[in-house]
Amino acid sequence: MRTVLRTLALLFMLAGLGNAPAWSQSPNNYGPGELVNTGHQFFGSVSRGLAQIIEKAVSNWGQPNGYVLGQEAGGAFVAGLRYGEGNLYTKNAGDLRVYWQGPSVGFDMGGEGARTMMLVYNLPRTNAVYQRFAGVDGSAYFIGGFGMTALTASNILVVPIRSGVGFRLGANVGYLKFTPAATWNPF
Repeated sequence: MRTVLRTLALLFMLAGLGNAPAWSQSPNNYGPGELVNTGHQFFGSVSRGLAQIIEKAVSNWGQPNGYVLGQEAGGAFVAGLRYGEGNLYTKNAGDLRVYWQGPSVGFDMGGEGARTMMLVYNLPRTNAVYQRFAGVDGSAYFIGGFGMTALTASNILVVPIRSGVGFRLGANVGYLKFTPAATWNPF
């Protein structure tokens, strides 16, 4: 029971990230319309849910100065792993191929494959993404699902938005480690 309460407390603390300062309109940031259009092209038919999630992210954290489009797979039975690959896009610093992997632990079981769009906030330079971003994640996939979480490190915020298929249910604490090359080592 204590573990459940701790997990809920972590979820509420993560929700507190919504008080982060919103960034002003800048030619280096992506507006909600640009993000929704890119998401429609990337995710396809689940666009209504995508638009709502992007609007929620922008209202909480402002306009991102980068985003990642990619795909990932993950699975868990109490402890879990997630692996993915994609491209980081920025307006002023160019594009970059990225890979991510990470462990998690919590009340979590199942597996999923997902198309992923990650909004990136306060990225000072493209290679600053190569680090570990910690956070709390909750998943509820039954055949298919759609969700958002927030991960943070060094004043950079990464908000993964996933549209996936599979079966996965639970909540966990973990991190994603971004690397310039694919690796099987999640640590």
